[in-house]
Formats: sequence, C-alpha cells, structure tokens
Amino acid sequence: MAPNNQVQLITYPDSLGGSLAGLHRVLREHFPGIFPGGIHILPPFPSSGDRGFAPLTYLEIEPRFGGWDDIRRIGESADVMLDLMVNHISRQSPWFQDFLRVGRRSRYADLFLTLDKAWPGGEPSPEDLSRVFLRRPSPFSRFRIEETGAEETVWTTFGKQDPSEQIDMDWKSTVFRSLLVDFMATFARNNVTMVRLDAVGYVIKKAGTSCFFVEPEIWQFLEWIRGLADSLGITLLPEVHAQPATQLALSSCGYWIYDFILPYTVLEALLERNGRKLKSYLATRPHRQFTMLDCHDGIPIKPDLNGLYESRDAREVVQTCVERGANLSRVLSPSHQDPDGFDVHQVRCSYYSVLGSDDDAYLCARAIQFFAPGIPQVYYAGLLAGENDAEAVRKTGEGREINRHNYSIEEIEDRAATEVVQRLLRLIRFRNEYPAFNGAFRVLDSDDRVVRLRWQKEDRACTLTVSLMSGSSEIEYADERGAMVRYRI
Repeated sequence: MAPNNQVQLITYPDSLGGSLAGLHRVLREHFPGIFPGGIHILPPFPSSGDRGFAPLTYLEIEPRFGGWDDIRRIGESADVMLDLMVNHISRQSPWFQDFLRVGRRSRYADLFLTLDKAWPGGEPSPEDLSRVFLRRPSPFSRFRIEETGAEETVWTTFGKQDPSEQIDMDWKSTVFRSLLVDFMATFARNNVTMVRLDAVGYVIKKAGTSCFFVEPEIWQFLEWIRGLADSLGITLLPEVHAQPATQLALSSCGYWIYDFILPYTVLEALLERNGRKLKSYLATRPHRQFTMLDCHDGIPIKPDLNGLYESRDAREVVQTCVERGANLSRVLSPSHQDPDGFDVHQVRCSYYSVLGSDDDAYLCARAIQFFAPGIPQVYYAGLLAGENDAEAVRKTGEGREINRHNYSIEEIEDRAATEVVQRLLRLIRFRNEYPAFNGAFRVLDSDDRVVRLRWQKEDRACTLTVSLMSGSSEIEYADERGAMVRYRI
C-alpha cells in the first residue's frame, strides 16, 4: 500500500499533550486536517532506555502513554507509522531476562547474537574489530548467567550503559522471525499501516566486514520482512544511515527510503546563499523517498553524504551550527572517518535555531522540502518552530535532548499562535491540497542565488521561487479557474 502523498507528523507519544490521548486531542483541536498524510509515533512501547528505542515488547503500549485503543483511534483519521527496532530488544525484555537466568538452556537463547555466532573462537581479531562501524566504544557487552555463573558475551550495537540496555538479536533465529510475525500482526490489528525498520542496517553481523549493511544477507532479510509486511497491508520504510550508493540500491529494489541528504543540502544552500549543489541534487535524486529536515536525532552528515561534500565546506557549516547552539555526534571508528579526520555523524539541533531563528529562512527551507518529490515529514518541534533546548542537555547530559522538548498544552497554544507557525500551517495545507503535487516535477533553470521548482499536472501548475540572497520565497500557481495567483510564503 502506497502512503498518501501528503505531509506527515513525527512525534513522541508524550511530546504533544503528554499522552497518546493528549496527542489525539491536540491534533483535533489545534491542527485539524493538517496531517491526513500520517502520524509517525516514535516508540510508544514499554522501554528501558533511549527514549523508547530499547523496547521490552511490541505487544503492549507503555501504560503512561495510553493503550492500543489510542493508536487505533488516531489511525481512524490518519495513517499511523510505528518503529520496529529489528536489530535489538531491551535487556529487561522477558526473552533476555529468561536467557540471563538459565543461559543456553533458555528456549530464547538462540534469539540473541552471542559472539561465537560470528566468531567461532569467541573473540574477533583486532583487524576484524577495526572494520566494524561502531556506535559505542565496544559493540559487545558481558553478562553473568544467574544459574551457572558463566559469562556470556553478546552483541550490543547501541547503548550508553555498560552492559548495554539494547541487546542485538540474531536474524537467522526462528525465534526472532516468530516474534517479528507476532509484532507485525499486532501492528496491523491496530490500524498501523506503515512501519519504520529502525537500525535495519546493523542486523547482519559477519566476520571480516563492517557489520553494517552486509550483502547479500541484508537483502535476504529485507525480502523476507517485506513479504511479511505485504501480507499484512503494511508499508515498510527502512531506516539506513549509509553512503548514497546504498540508498540508491534500496530505491532501485522498490523500497521507500529516507532522504537523509536533503537536510544538510538545504541548510548549506541557505547559509552559503548558493543553490547550485541543491538544484543539481534535486534534479537527479529518486522520487520514492520520505523527506525530512529535523528529527529526534540530528541532521545527518557522515556516512549519508559521503562523496557529496567538500570537507572544508562541511566544516564551515558545522561550525556555524555549533555557534548557534548545536552539539555533535561523532563517527567513532577511525576507518570510517574522512582522511583529514572529519568525523561528524550528525548535527544535533533545532532546525529553526540553526537558521538563526529567522522566520523567512525557516519557511524557505520548509518550502524546498515540500516541493522536493517524496512524502514530507515534519518533526513536532519543527512544527512549532521550537528552539534549542540547551537546559535539557545540561540536565540530562544527552546531546539529543536539544531537540526533544515536551510541550504542554499552554506551550502548544502559544507556539501555534505565532506568525511563523501560522505561515507554516498555510504552507502545509497548500502542499496537502494542491493537485499538481501528484504530477510531474522539474527544477527550473535559474541563477545560483535562486532556486525554482515546479510541479504540473494537466492544467494545474505551481512554481516555487526561493531567493537565497533575500531569504524570501513565493509560490505562483494556477487556481481552479485557471487564474494565476502569487502566494508569498
């Protein structure tokens, strides 16, 4: 099933109104009709860490957020997307807790990726370990089995604690596949029509490789889970932060992909006041993508833009972001950094803040996003033109909290009334309703200080003109009577 070609919202279950019921109420009362394209609800499941990304189970909703009835209710008026962390499950999950009690006697033992499955000797060589694309200093955690006192070493790609709260699963395990069938069937029964495969690039672990997007095995897994999703009427969105060639391969195989290149490319064009690279990219990229500018993590750089930027230019953009309050996540593995040492994985910030809290610049960015072919997603903080939450970073020590503020009803009402949010809502309505966005797309010739994008379907056409020098944007479109209308965004 293809997703609706309209704007989607990304939000945590408790970030707009404190709960799923609160979210539903906020959507009805403050943003009616704005997101018929869908709501991506970041993990609402019981979790032991990483703000939901260390799920104990997918069969239940965290009680403080609500229940499956709330998900079903939201799904009655908009498509719902949920995450499935196919790489890992929580250390506190019933399956891993059983393994911790009795070790290899557990009926779930085969679910987990113990080190001997990748390296029969039990330990990787230094050479093998140097190839691994690391997300933490060590990709393993050691656990003591309660019954025997034996020590088990398990893959843990993610997690700040040691041992990690996020335990990697073995994609070859029949237990793993049985659980995924149960999880996906539960989603389908509760009005979930889209599933994001979070961290899917890390599923395959194989000696002598980076243990990231390992071919051909990754394609075998993707084909299996796509067959499962198709049988349940669910659309899959693989979440893969990888070099551009990998995204192109996914697209050529018929998968929806994320446009992780667009956020940086738009930002660079606006900061440098030069649209040459942005226009070249928009003219050649695949159309079957979900687009975003901001999210719960950050603006992607490495490896998503490998080969698409000059290191000097990227350093200047990153420096401007840092000067405007951003913080950075880094590529840990030296072998995956640039030869000159450039190692920025993501820039963590509010997109509004990194554009200097400039309303016009922010609306220019959103207009470009909405005119780029694909399904646009707007993160909840971006919907409200939220700014960097430096206090949350100081309190938690977690850099990603800079763009994860939970909004009270009063804050939502205040932000929704601002001019910048009202202008954004008008732009979203235009993107949702104007028929030409289901037609043909072109990048029009223009000076590099101007970006001009056009959509046309039969006699309806609209053209976006963004002046990078003045920071202004305008849409010219034919109305239902054929009259030309100019709309200053």
